[in-house]
Amino acid sequence: MSDLAKTYDPVGTEARWQKAWEDEGAFHPDPAAEGEPFAVVIPPPNVTGSLHMGHAFNTALIDTIVRYQRLAGKNVLCLPGTDHASIAVQTILEKQLKEEGKTRHDLGREAFLERAWTWKADSGGRIVDQLRRLGYSVDWKRQRFTLDEGLSEAVKEAFVRLHEQGLIYRGEYLVNWCPASGSAVSDLEVEMKEVDGHLWHFRYPLSSGEGHLEVATTRPETMLGDTAVAVNPSDERYAHLVGQTLDLPFTGRQIPIVADDHVEKEFGTGCVKVTPAHDPNDFAIGQRHGLAQITVMRKNGTMNAEAGRFEGMDRFEARKAVVAALDQEGLLVKVEDYRHTVPHSDRGKVPVEPLLSTQWFVNTEPLAARCREALAKQDPRFIPERWEKVYRDWLTDIRDWCISRQLWWGHRIPAWFVISETGGRYTDTTPYVVARNEADALAQAQEKFGASAQIEQDEDVLDTWFSSGLWPFSTLGWPDANAADFQRWYPTSTLITGFDIIFFWVARMTMMAGAFTGEMPFKDVYIHGLVRDEQNRKMSKSAGNGIDPLLLIERYGTDALRFALVREVAGAGQDIRLDYDRKKDTSATVEASRNFANKLWNATRFALMNLGGATPAQLGEPDPSALQLADRWILSRLARVNQETVARYSSYALGEASKGLYEFAWNDVCDWYLELSKRRLNPGDSPAAEALADQLTAQQVLAKVISQMHLMLHPLMPHLTEELWHSVTGEPETTFLALQPWPVLDQAALDDGLEASFAELIAAIRVVRNLRAVAGLKPSQSVPVRFVTGRPELMAVLEQGTAEITALTRADSVAVMTPAQADAAPVAKALAGVSGELQVLLPIEGLVDLEALQGRLEKDIAKAEKEIKGLAGRLSNPNFADKAPPEVVAECKAKLAEAEAQAALARTRLADLD
Repeated sequence: MSDLAKTYDPVGTEARWQKAWEDEGAFHPDPAAEGEPFAVVIPPPNVTGSLHMGHAFNTALIDTIVRYQRLAGKNVLCLPGTDHASIAVQTILEKQLKEEGKTRHDLGREAFLERAWTWKADSGGRIVDQLRRLGYSVDWKRQRFTLDEGLSEAVKEAFVRLHEQGLIYRGEYLVNWCPASGSAVSDLEVEMKEVDGHLWHFRYPLSSGEGHLEVATTRPETMLGDTAVAVNPSDERYAHLVGQTLDLPFTGRQIPIVADDHVEKEFGTGCVKVTPAHDPNDFAIGQRHGLAQITVMRKNGTMNAEAGRFEGMDRFEARKAVVAALDQEGLLVKVEDYRHTVPHSDRGKVPVEPLLSTQWFVNTEPLAARCREALAKQDPRFIPERWEKVYRDWLTDIRDWCISRQLWWGHRIPAWFVISETGGRYTDTTPYVVARNEADALAQAQEKFGASAQIEQDEDVLDTWFSSGLWPFSTLGWPDANAADFQRWYPTSTLITGFDIIFFWVARMTMMAGAFTGEMPFKDVYIHGLVRDEQNRKMSKSAGNGIDPLLLIERYGTDALRFALVREVAGAGQDIRLDYDRKKDTSATVEASRNFANKLWNATRFALMNLGGATPAQLGEPDPSALQLADRWILSRLARVNQETVARYSSYALGEASKGLYEFAWNDVCDWYLELSKRRLNPGDSPAAEALADQLTAQQVLAKVISQMHLMLHPLMPHLTEELWHSVTGEPETTFLALQPWPVLDQAALDDGLEASFAELIAAIRVVRNLRAVAGLKPSQSVPVRFVTGRPELMAVLEQGTAEITALTRADSVAVMTPAQADAAPVAKALAGVSGELQVLLPIEGLVDLEALQGRLEKDIAKAEKEIKGLAGRLSNPNFADKAPPEVVAECKAKLAEAEAQAALARTRLADLD
């Protein structure tokens, strides 16, 4: 056994154990080892990222689960890694180059990529170092990066196989285009922002000269690419016009009026301009009606030749010019202020532009169909179950996936254009071949187009979600199906992630896994909520309301933060709120968890000072026949909490597990059992043999409870419990609590009746203590205590607990009697209290100054009545009762009820003194 410092130093303790675990490879599992396999691959954070509260929450949940499964005897792999974050890295590098007066094209692709890898080596490990601070029990030796050699080969293989199956194709479709980064972006890379804009109403003249139709838009510059105006088929106002044409201003073109169910006839004028090349809904209308697709904008955000006299203008400059021209032509009807949501590029920070572009796509429907079939068998299983519907809906209403990005940092698309077929240069019509390497590509090209064929690899890279979609199996060695890790740990056990990427990541992993492994990549999907700020708002960069977890870790420790986050979870999938004082960088919630850590520290120090230098193993198991009432109660509680915690950890009820362990450790162990055991652990200078035997029993029970408590709390507070467990057990530092077996459940110790009875005993002791405080008794002053109840079983436990009552209430005598016995021996002056079916009497005549006590009670009554008057007045005021927030009114009512109860109690006690 080792000594513990008087105070807990979380930062030093945590750093020491993080290093020890990693140096010894504590979490580096052997695929050949025994134990049921359990695997988790962590959601790979962007290599550009820095730790935020979402990472801390996700990590706390994942690590709690995997640490428990390790303790439960499973062969656990928790695999870490990072994502190469194509757009984010490229944005950083291009910003650096801009400051140097250069562009990536000045460097060339090879030099640019060399610079990117240098940046990754120098700065890309920041998020990993920060994750280490959280005590992640991952296998850092197996750490992966989506651009490492093995994963890059897996990406090539996946692309080639999907192309061979006809599921990857090249075509021209509408995509989200970021003019700032010059690339297509995924929906997840688009941030919806509310902006103050305008809604412009203008007229399109009928070609017949007999009137006009009025349309409205937030993007007037796109009208130059209109190819129709649509109305609802059931709209009688326009039924006679369907099939006629309109003159599109400034273009010299006539466009048809079409009928389409997409149009809501109650919205606006019921007429909708249709620009298939610049709006996804219009694109669908255009497909249904065979409309032309006219692109009026270049990819840099300027207007092209199709825009006529507006060519060369920036899109926002063109917007103003088009509106002015419409007004000049007498076609502008009105302009309304309009607050609406506009999609912005998360990286480029500019509004995205829906644009027609020739890109690579995945035909997702066949992949999604396989996932839907599996989901019908609850494969995977969603926790909570309600997210299953969200996942199913994504898979049911699914569009083809644009996977190409116009960037250099990323997985270059394994396709080669046969440029010799189009005059030595690339065009949208240049034929191509797909291959695993350039040699194979050239061989294919020569076979198809002759020996003189020349090829050039596609400049584009793949969407990062393509590589991360392979994450659960590419990290385990796929496409080598015989890889030891793949054989042992695939499919993985649990995916822990946020609800916001169910489609963007979860569904893509299941689609890819179904295509390449024939199995879903994980058995369970545990969906957690968000960490909201002190005002219950979603944290975001734009709102500037994030909370830096590293600040809280430095102040309170990693374990305190982790425990606070998990304990706040009220149910699987629920958002949590974290209080935070932004002026002081403090959190009362995390501070409470730090106080809990201190409580555990002090409880363990108490044990060390009272176990006589012996370890739990040396002390051995207590003799059941020697157990006292408190021993049997705490051992029943220990077994109960063991049973409940296993069930909660196993079913992802992590918040409930943390709350249950907190109550057990703080209340049952620290507040009660330690107090009850003090007199037995210190029997005096010349103890009798009976007292020494009882001391040993108390030591054995205390050692067992403390050491098992450390183990059960370990998944939640790993560093603290590792330190405390070593101090009690005396195990060498290379023998880790993290790798111990879960304590065996002592079924024989479980005793429902005893736990219920002991709870009543504790309640009785609390009443006595409260009465002592009311009487103003000094701590050293002893008084007789009388318990009155008509329940024989309650009388029995009070009589058995006489020694405990005497020790914890400073009673000089304890009498337990029936109501009849109490009536036969009345007490002249006593304070009374009630707990359930128990009446507690504290005779005080001759022990306290009755006049002084009477004066205090009268003051208490006056104070309560004043509070009652004020609260009742507020509630009777209509301005407060009807207009104040409901929670404020409810709080006022609760305070009134409490004040009335306090006044009634004080009056009763005052009457008892007469």
